Amino acid sequence: MWDYSDKVMDHFRNPRNVGKIDEPDGSGTVGSLACGDALTLMFQLDENGRISEARFQTFGCASAIASSSALTEMLIGKSIEEAEKITNRDIADFLGGLPDQKMHCSVMGREALEMAIHNYRTGETVMKQLDDHIVCTCFGISENEIRRIVIENNITNIEDVTNYCKAGGGCGMCRSDIQKIIDKVQEERSHKPAPAVPTQPRPLTNLQKIKMIEEVVEREIRPRLQKDGGDIDLIDIVGNQVIIAFRGMCAGCQSSAFTRHDFIEAKLREFVASDIVVTEEGKED
Repeated sequence: MWDYSDKVMDHFRNPRNVGKIDEPDGSGTVGSLACGDALTLMFQLDENGRISEARFQTFGCASAIASSSALTEMLIGKSIEEAEKITNRDIADFLGGLPDQKMHCSVMGREALEMAIHNYRTGETVMKQLDDHIVCTCFGISENEIRRIVIENNITNIEDVTNYCKAGGGCGMCRSDIQKIIDKVQEERSHKPAPAVPTQPRPLTNLQKIKMIEEVVEREIRPRLQKDGGDIDLIDIVGNQVIIAFRGMCAGCQSSAFTRHDFIEAKLREFVASDIVVTEEGKED
């Protein structure tokens, strides 16, 4: 039995946004049934160019379902530019981590997103890379894909490459080529100058924080709640505490605590400050 986090099990047992979009703005399919995992990801944009709907269909294990479900939740409300910055590590972190042997599911999600964005921008359903050399013929994994996985996840051994993308997990004939890619990336890292230590940003003033919170509520939070017949009011902002009141369908909803913590608070922490705590007027956590 895999050691799954509670959030992985929640997204597996109660996957969000399963299904199809009839006329998506972007759609990407990766994997194959022959390899054991397949995923189709679709998204729709609103009039402001932000992802208003994201849906998926997948064939795979609990990790594949959970990763796909989590990715759709991460995408809603983001612009294309923001969405394409999502990495497989971001998907795994959103779920509270994945077992090493299941990290390839998060990679599959990131690949499907990349394919869907490419489809949106070009209308093409296949990303053509004429100079891309296939290293693992068993699973069709290219040199560029292995290199990207090694860099993004700081991988130093062949076993982790296999965990993240299955390369080297078939006949094994490509393992020496995979090691060469790892060695080359490590050599490049050793010659790369250390990054400059970033200066600490100045703390937000109260007025700046209030303005940013109001902007995030209007841009990221309220449209999503209104889509489901709900809404919120900002009641007060005291230090890092944001006090809200649910309105419409959200008022008295059994999932309001989840919405407050996992959606509203998460969005404010992402766009304003990492120490924000959201509480509901007249209620104690």
